[in-house]
Amino acid sequence: MKFSMIIENQTTDNSRAGDRRIFEETVVLAQECDRNNFDVFWSVEHTALTYYSHASVPETHLAFIAAKTERIGIGHGVVCLPPNMNHPVKVAERIGALDILSRGRVHFGVGKGGTNQEAGTFGYDLKDLPEQIDESMYLIPKIMTQEEIEHDGKWIKIPRRPIHPKPLQEPHPPMYLACTNTDTLKTAGSRGMGALVLGFGGPEEVAKKNAVYRDAWKNRKAEDQVGFRPIEHLAALCPAIVLNDGQQARKIGIRGQRFFMESLAYWYTGGPKPDWDSWKLEDGTAADTTGQTVIKTSWASEQLTVDFSDPTMAMLNPNHAYGTVEDCIGYVQRLIDAGADEILFICQMGTVPFWAQLETIRNIGTHVIPYFRGKGK
Repeated sequence: MKFSMIIENQTTDNSRAGDRRIFEETVVLAQECDRNNFDVFWSVEHTALTYYSHASVPETHLAFIAAKTERIGIGHGVVCLPPNMNHPVKVAERIGALDILSRGRVHFGVGKGGTNQEAGTFGYDLKDLPEQIDESMYLIPKIMTQEEIEHDGKWIKIPRRPIHPKPLQEPHPPMYLACTNTDTLKTAGSRGMGALVLGFGGPEEVAKKNAVYRDAWKNRKAEDQVGFRPIEHLAALCPAIVLNDGQQARKIGIRGQRFFMESLAYWYTGGPKPDWDSWKLEDGTAADTTGQTVIKTSWASEQLTVDFSDPTMAMLNPNHAYGTVEDCIGYVQRLIDAGADEILFICQMGTVPFWAQLETIRNIGTHVIPYFRGKGK
Protein backbone atom coordinates (compact mmCIF):
# COMPACT_ATOMS: atom_id res chain seq x y z
CA MET A 1 0.00 0.00 0.00
CA LYS A 2 1.00 3.56 -0.72
CA PHE A 3 -0.21 6.61 1.19
CA SER A 4 0.04 9.90 -0.68
CA MET A 5 -1.19 13.49 -0.77
CA ILE A 6 -2.76 15.29 -3.73
CA ILE A 7 -3.28 19.05 -3.96
CA GLU A 8 -5.34 21.36 -6.16
CA ASN A 9 -3.97 24.71 -4.93
CA GLN A 10 -7.50 25.69 -3.95
CA THR A 11 -7.89 29.14 -2.45
CA THR A 12 -10.61 31.55 -1.33
CA ASP A 13 -8.28 34.44 -2.22
CA ASN A 14 -7.60 34.92 -5.93
CA SER A 15 -5.41 38.00 -5.44
CA ARG A 16 -1.66 38.08 -6.04
CA ALA A 17 -1.16 37.75 -2.31
CA GLY A 18 -3.51 34.77 -2.28
CA ASP A 19 -1.58 33.04 -5.07
CA ARG A 20 1.68 33.62 -3.22
CA ARG A 21 0.24 32.22 0.00
CA ILE A 22 -1.20 29.06 -1.54
CA PHE A 23 2.02 28.23 -3.40
CA GLU A 24 4.17 28.82 -0.33
CA GLU A 25 1.84 26.81 1.90
CA THR A 26 1.83 23.91 -0.54
CA VAL A 27 5.61 23.68 -0.37
CA VAL A 28 5.37 23.43 3.43
CA LEU A 29 2.70 20.71 3.07
CA ALA A 30 5.02 18.75 0.79
CA GLN A 31 7.87 19.04 3.27
CA GLU A 32 5.60 17.89 6.07
CA CYS A 33 4.47 14.90 3.98
CA ASP A 34 8.12 14.10 3.27
CA ARG A 35 8.90 14.07 7.00
CA ASN A 36 5.80 12.00 7.80
CA ASN A 37 6.43 9.02 5.51
CA PHE A 38 3.94 9.79 2.73
CA ASP A 39 4.88 8.02 -0.49
CA VAL A 40 4.02 10.54 -3.23
CA PHE A 41 3.09 14.22 -3.36
CA TRP A 42 0.77 14.69 -6.36
CA SER A 43 -0.22 17.94 -8.05
CA VAL A 44 -3.06 18.38 -10.53
CA GLU A 45 -2.88 20.68 -13.56
CA HIS A 46 -5.70 23.12 -14.30
CA THR A 47 -5.81 26.45 -16.13
CA ALA A 48 -8.28 29.35 -15.74
CA LEU A 49 -10.30 27.80 -12.87
CA THR A 50 -10.29 30.59 -10.26
CA TYR A 51 -10.80 29.37 -6.67
CA TYR A 52 -11.13 25.70 -7.66
CA SER A 53 -7.52 25.23 -8.72
CA HIS A 54 -4.58 27.57 -9.11
CA ALA A 55 -2.26 24.62 -9.87
CA SER A 56 -1.56 25.68 -13.43
CA VAL A 57 2.20 25.03 -13.56
CA PRO A 58 2.93 21.72 -11.82
CA GLU A 59 6.17 21.31 -13.78
CA THR A 60 7.52 24.44 -12.04
CA HIS A 61 5.87 23.86 -8.69
CA LEU A 62 6.92 20.21 -8.43
CA ALA A 63 10.50 21.02 -9.43
CA PHE A 64 10.70 23.48 -6.53
CA ILE A 65 9.13 20.90 -4.21
CA ALA A 66 11.60 18.25 -5.36
CA ALA A 67 14.44 20.55 -4.33
CA LYS A 68 12.86 21.14 -0.92
CA THR A 69 12.24 17.46 -0.10
CA GLU A 70 14.41 14.37 0.29
CA ARG A 71 12.57 11.13 -0.37
CA ILE A 72 8.89 11.60 -1.27
CA GLY A 73 7.72 10.74 -4.78
CA ILE A 74 6.96 13.67 -7.10
CA GLY A 75 3.65 13.08 -8.88
CA HIS A 76 2.06 14.77 -11.88
CA GLY A 77 -1.60 13.99 -11.25
CA VAL A 78 -1.85 14.77 -14.17
CA VAL A 79 -0.12 16.54 -17.07
CA CYS A 80 -2.82 17.73 -19.49
CA LEU A 81 -1.84 16.65 -22.99
CA PRO A 82 -3.62 18.91 -25.52
CA PRO A 83 -0.63 19.74 -27.78
CA ASN A 84 -1.16 23.52 -27.64
CA MET A 85 -1.16 23.29 -23.84
CA ASN A 86 1.71 20.83 -23.40
CA HIS A 87 3.50 19.71 -26.55
CA PRO A 88 4.71 16.10 -26.21
CA VAL A 89 8.36 17.04 -26.82
CA LYS A 90 8.27 19.60 -24.01
CA VAL A 91 6.48 17.15 -21.71
CA ALA A 92 9.14 14.49 -22.34
CA GLU A 93 11.92 17.00 -21.74
CA ARG A 94 10.38 18.32 -18.51
CA ILE A 95 9.64 14.86 -17.13
CA GLY A 96 13.18 13.74 -17.96
CA ALA A 97 14.75 16.77 -16.27
CA LEU A 98 12.52 16.53 -13.18
CA ASP A 99 13.30 12.82 -12.83
CA ILE A 100 17.04 13.51 -12.96
CA LEU A 101 16.89 16.42 -10.51
CA SER A 102 14.64 14.52 -8.08
CA ARG A 103 16.93 11.46 -8.25
CA GLY A 104 14.31 9.23 -9.86
CA ARG A 105 11.25 10.18 -7.82
CA VAL A 106 8.81 11.12 -10.63
CA HIS A 107 5.38 9.56 -11.18
CA PHE A 108 3.89 10.61 -14.52
CA GLY A 109 0.12 10.88 -14.92
CA VAL A 110 -1.64 12.07 -18.08
CA GLY A 111 -5.12 13.28 -19.03
CA LYS A 112 -7.01 15.88 -21.02
CA GLY A 113 -8.41 18.29 -18.39
CA GLY A 114 -12.04 18.44 -17.46
CA THR A 115 -13.71 21.63 -18.74
CA ASN A 116 -14.21 23.68 -21.88
CA GLN A 117 -13.06 26.62 -19.76
CA GLU A 118 -9.60 25.04 -19.84
CA ALA A 119 -9.71 23.52 -23.33
CA GLY A 120 -10.99 26.77 -24.85
CA THR A 121 -8.05 28.68 -23.39
CA PHE A 122 -5.84 26.80 -25.84
CA GLY A 123 -8.24 26.85 -28.78
CA TYR A 124 -9.90 23.44 -28.29
CA ASP A 125 -13.32 22.02 -27.64
CA LEU A 126 -13.20 19.37 -24.91
CA LYS A 127 -15.11 16.80 -26.98
CA ASP A 128 -12.49 16.98 -29.75
CA LEU A 129 -9.52 16.14 -27.52
CA PRO A 130 -9.52 12.32 -26.97
CA GLU A 131 -7.74 11.48 -30.25
CA GLN A 132 -5.08 14.10 -29.61
CA ILE A 133 -4.52 12.89 -26.05
CA ASP A 134 -4.18 9.30 -27.23
CA GLU A 135 -1.62 10.25 -29.87
CA SER A 136 0.40 12.24 -27.35
CA MET A 137 0.38 9.65 -24.54
CA TYR A 138 1.70 6.94 -26.88
CA LEU A 139 4.33 9.28 -28.29
CA ILE A 140 5.84 10.70 -25.07
CA PRO A 141 7.38 7.45 -23.72
CA LYS A 142 8.91 6.85 -27.17
CA ILE A 143 10.53 10.29 -26.99
CA MET A 144 11.84 9.44 -23.51
CA THR A 145 13.44 6.18 -24.65
CA GLN A 146 14.56 6.58 -28.28
CA GLU A 147 17.79 8.28 -29.32
CA GLU A 148 15.88 10.20 -32.00
CA ILE A 149 12.18 10.69 -32.63
CA GLU A 150 10.32 11.26 -35.88
CA HIS A 151 6.53 11.37 -35.93
CA ASP A 152 4.00 12.16 -38.65
CA GLY A 153 0.65 11.80 -36.91
CA LYS A 154 -2.83 13.19 -37.45
CA TRP A 155 -2.44 15.85 -34.77
CA ILE A 156 1.29 15.97 -34.02
CA LYS A 157 4.19 16.19 -36.47
CA ILE A 158 7.84 16.10 -35.40
CA PRO A 159 10.77 16.01 -37.84
CA ARG A 160 13.61 13.65 -36.87
CA ARG A 161 15.25 15.10 -33.78
CA PRO A 162 17.33 13.98 -30.77
CA ILE A 163 15.47 14.98 -27.60
CA HIS A 164 17.18 15.43 -24.23
CA PRO A 165 17.35 14.83 -21.33
CA LYS A 166 16.23 11.25 -20.85
CA PRO A 167 14.75 10.38 -17.42
CA LEU A 168 16.83 8.74 -14.70
CA GLN A 169 14.33 5.90 -14.26
CA GLU A 170 14.60 3.25 -16.95
CA PRO A 171 12.93 2.99 -19.31
CA HIS A 172 10.86 5.91 -17.95
CA PRO A 173 8.84 6.87 -14.84
CA PRO A 174 5.66 4.86 -14.13
CA MET A 175 2.67 6.16 -16.11
CA TYR A 176 -0.88 6.71 -14.90
CA LEU A 177 -4.16 7.91 -16.40
CA ALA A 178 -6.69 10.21 -14.71
CA CYS A 179 -9.88 8.13 -14.37
CA THR A 180 -13.28 9.67 -13.67
CA ASN A 181 -15.57 7.27 -15.54
CA THR A 182 -15.87 3.68 -16.74
CA ASP A 183 -14.34 4.37 -20.16
CA THR A 184 -11.15 5.88 -18.76
CA LEU A 185 -10.79 3.00 -16.30
CA LYS A 186 -11.03 0.55 -19.19
CA THR A 187 -8.50 2.61 -21.11
CA ALA A 188 -6.03 2.64 -18.20
CA GLY A 189 -6.30 -1.10 -17.63
CA SER A 190 -6.19 -2.10 -21.28
CA ARG A 191 -3.15 0.11 -21.89
CA GLY A 192 -1.19 -1.18 -18.88
CA MET A 193 -1.28 2.13 -16.99
CA GLY A 194 -1.98 2.95 -13.37
CA ALA A 195 -5.44 4.42 -12.63
CA LEU A 196 -5.83 7.63 -10.64
CA VAL A 197 -9.46 7.51 -9.45
CA LEU A 198 -10.11 11.17 -8.73
CA GLY A 199 -13.76 11.02 -7.67
CA PHE A 200 -15.68 11.46 -4.40
CA GLY A 201 -17.80 8.34 -4.80
CA GLY A 202 -16.50 6.50 -1.74
CA PRO A 203 -15.55 2.85 -1.13
CA GLU A 204 -18.59 1.33 -2.84
CA GLU A 205 -17.91 3.30 -6.01
CA VAL A 206 -14.19 2.54 -5.78
CA ALA A 207 -14.99 -1.19 -5.61
CA LYS A 208 -17.03 -0.94 -8.83
CA LYS A 209 -14.29 1.01 -10.56
CA ASN A 210 -11.67 -1.41 -9.30
CA ALA A 211 -13.52 -4.33 -10.88
CA VAL A 212 -13.66 -2.54 -14.25
CA TYR A 213 -9.97 -1.65 -14.09
CA ARG A 214 -8.77 -5.13 -13.04
CA ASP A 215 -10.83 -6.80 -15.76
CA ALA A 216 -9.39 -4.47 -18.40
CA TRP A 217 -5.88 -5.07 -17.07
CA LYS A 218 -6.32 -8.84 -17.11
CA ASN A 219 -7.49 -8.82 -20.73
CA ARG A 220 -5.07 -6.20 -22.08
CA LYS A 221 -3.15 -6.74 -25.31
CA ALA A 222 0.54 -6.08 -25.77
CA GLU A 223 -0.06 -3.86 -28.81
CA ASP A 224 -2.21 -1.49 -26.71
CA GLN A 225 0.47 -0.87 -24.07
CA VAL A 226 1.32 2.80 -23.44
CA GLY A 227 5.02 3.11 -22.80
CA PHE A 228 7.37 0.34 -21.78
CA ARG A 229 6.67 -0.09 -18.07
CA PRO A 230 3.30 -1.76 -17.34
CA ILE A 231 1.94 -0.91 -13.88
CA GLU A 232 -1.17 -2.44 -12.31
CA HIS A 233 -2.10 0.15 -9.73
CA LEU A 234 -5.33 1.83 -8.61
CA ALA A 235 -5.12 5.01 -6.52
CA ALA A 236 -8.29 6.27 -4.81
CA LEU A 237 -9.10 9.77 -3.57
CA CYS A 238 -9.60 10.14 0.19
CA PRO A 239 -10.76 13.56 1.48
CA ALA A 240 -9.43 13.79 5.04
CA ILE A 241 -9.36 16.15 7.98
CA VAL A 242 -7.90 14.31 10.97
CA LEU A 243 -7.76 16.18 14.29
CA ASN A 244 -7.74 15.27 17.95
CA ASP A 245 -11.16 16.93 18.12
CA GLY A 246 -13.23 14.73 15.80
CA GLN A 247 -16.29 17.02 15.79
CA GLN A 248 -14.16 20.01 14.80
CA ALA A 249 -12.54 17.94 12.07
CA ARG A 250 -15.94 17.04 10.63
CA LYS A 251 -17.09 20.66 10.62
CA ILE A 252 -13.92 21.79 8.86
CA GLY A 253 -14.02 18.87 6.44
CA ILE A 254 -17.64 19.34 5.44
CA ARG A 255 -17.09 23.05 4.88
CA GLY A 256 -13.98 22.35 2.80
CA GLN A 257 -15.80 19.69 0.80
CA ARG A 258 -18.60 22.11 0.09
CA PHE A 259 -16.10 24.65 -1.23
CA PHE A 260 -14.52 21.96 -3.39
CA MET A 261 -17.85 20.89 -4.83
CA GLU A 262 -19.36 24.34 -5.39
CA SER A 263 -16.20 25.80 -6.92
CA LEU A 264 -16.09 22.71 -9.13
CA ALA A 265 -19.75 23.13 -10.10
CA TYR A 266 -19.12 26.81 -10.91
CA TRP A 267 -16.77 25.83 -13.75
CA TYR A 268 -18.06 22.37 -14.69
CA THR A 269 -21.83 22.91 -14.67
CA GLY A 270 -22.31 26.70 -14.64
CA GLY A 271 -23.43 26.87 -11.02
CA PRO A 272 -23.16 30.01 -8.87
CA LYS A 273 -19.83 31.11 -7.46
CA PRO A 274 -19.37 29.63 -3.98
CA ASP A 275 -20.36 32.06 -1.23
CA TRP A 276 -18.47 30.54 1.68
CA ASP A 277 -19.00 33.53 3.97
CA SER A 278 -22.72 32.73 4.11
CA TRP A 279 -22.25 29.08 5.09
CA LYS A 280 -23.11 28.28 8.67
CA LEU A 281 -21.74 24.87 9.44
CA GLU A 282 -21.20 25.41 13.15
CA ASP A 283 -24.51 23.70 13.87
CA GLY A 284 -23.93 20.98 11.26
CA THR A 285 -26.35 22.37 8.68
CA ALA A 286 -25.90 24.20 5.41
CA ALA A 287 -28.13 25.79 2.79
CA ASP A 288 -27.17 26.41 -0.81
CA THR A 289 -27.99 29.57 -2.75
CA THR A 290 -31.54 28.38 -3.49
CA GLY A 291 -32.30 27.66 0.15
CA GLN A 292 -32.01 23.91 -0.35
CA THR A 293 -30.00 21.70 1.95
CA VAL A 294 -28.71 19.50 -0.85
CA ILE A 295 -25.66 20.24 -2.98
CA LYS A 296 -25.60 18.63 -6.41
CA THR A 297 -22.73 18.82 -8.83
CA SER A 298 -20.62 16.52 -10.99
CA TRP A 299 -17.04 15.46 -11.48
CA ALA A 300 -16.78 14.63 -15.17
CA SER A 301 -19.50 11.95 -15.58
CA GLU A 302 -19.74 11.21 -11.85
CA GLN A 303 -22.84 12.76 -10.29
CA LEU A 304 -22.33 13.97 -6.73
CA THR A 305 -24.93 14.76 -4.09
CA VAL A 306 -24.34 15.85 -0.50
CA ASP A 307 -27.43 16.05 1.70
CA PHE A 308 -27.08 18.25 4.76
CA SER A 309 -30.77 18.10 5.71
CA ASP A 310 -30.01 15.74 8.61
CA PRO A 311 -27.61 17.62 10.93
CA THR A 312 -26.56 14.40 12.62
CA MET A 313 -25.58 12.80 9.34
CA ALA A 314 -23.87 15.99 8.25
CA MET A 315 -21.74 15.97 11.36
CA LEU A 316 -20.99 12.24 11.31
CA ASN A 317 -20.39 12.30 7.55
CA PRO A 318 -19.68 8.58 7.06
CA ASN A 319 -18.47 9.11 3.51
CA HIS A 320 -14.98 10.49 4.12
CA ALA A 321 -12.10 10.50 6.62
CA TYR A 322 -13.24 13.52 8.61
CA GLY A 323 -12.75 13.00 12.34
CA THR A 324 -10.24 11.35 14.63
CA VAL A 325 -7.37 9.02 13.81
CA GLU A 326 -9.72 6.09 14.44
CA ASP A 327 -12.28 7.50 12.00
CA CYS A 328 -9.59 7.88 9.36
CA ILE A 329 -8.26 4.37 9.86
CA GLY A 330 -11.77 2.96 9.47
CA TYR A 331 -12.41 4.80 6.22
CA VAL A 332 -8.99 3.99 4.75
CA GLN A 333 -9.57 0.31 5.53
CA ARG A 334 -12.80 0.46 3.52
CA LEU A 335 -10.89 1.90 0.53
CA ILE A 336 -8.27 -0.82 0.83
CA ASP A 337 -10.97 -3.47 1.00
CA ALA A 338 -12.48 -1.92 -2.13
CA GLY A 339 -9.26 -2.57 -4.03
CA ALA A 340 -7.15 0.58 -3.69
CA ASP A 341 -3.37 0.20 -4.02
CA GLU A 342 -2.75 3.83 -3.06
CA ILE A 343 -4.68 6.28 -0.88
CA LEU A 344 -4.71 9.83 -2.29
CA PHE A 345 -5.41 11.96 0.77
CA ILE A 346 -6.66 15.47 0.06
CA CYS A 347 -6.95 18.04 2.83
CA GLN A 348 -6.19 21.29 0.98
CA MET A 349 -9.80 22.24 0.22
CA GLY A 350 -10.39 26.01 -0.12
CA THR A 351 -11.77 26.90 3.31
CA VAL A 352 -9.68 24.44 5.36
CA PRO A 353 -7.31 26.38 7.66
CA PHE A 354 -3.62 25.77 7.11
CA TRP A 355 -3.12 24.62 10.69
CA ALA A 356 -5.76 21.90 10.17
CA GLN A 357 -3.98 20.69 7.03
CA LEU A 358 -0.70 20.41 8.93
CA GLU A 359 -2.30 18.62 11.87
CA THR A 360 -4.02 16.23 9.46
CA ILE A 361 -0.71 15.36 7.79
CA ARG A 362 0.99 14.81 11.15
CA ASN A 363 -1.83 12.63 12.48
CA ILE A 364 -1.88 10.53 9.32
CA GLY A 365 1.91 10.22 9.32
CA THR A 366 2.21 9.47 13.02
CA HIS A 367 -0.76 7.15 13.45
CA VAL A 368 -2.59 6.10 10.26
CA ILE A 369 0.31 5.14 7.99
CA PRO A 370 2.20 3.23 10.73
CA TYR A 371 -1.01 1.36 11.61
CA PHE A 372 -1.38 -0.04 8.08
CA ARG A 373 2.32 -0.65 7.52
CA GLY A 374 2.45 -2.46 10.84
CA LYS A 375 -0.41 -4.72 9.74
CA GLY A 376 1.59 -5.68 6.69
CA LYS A 377 4.58 -6.95 8.66
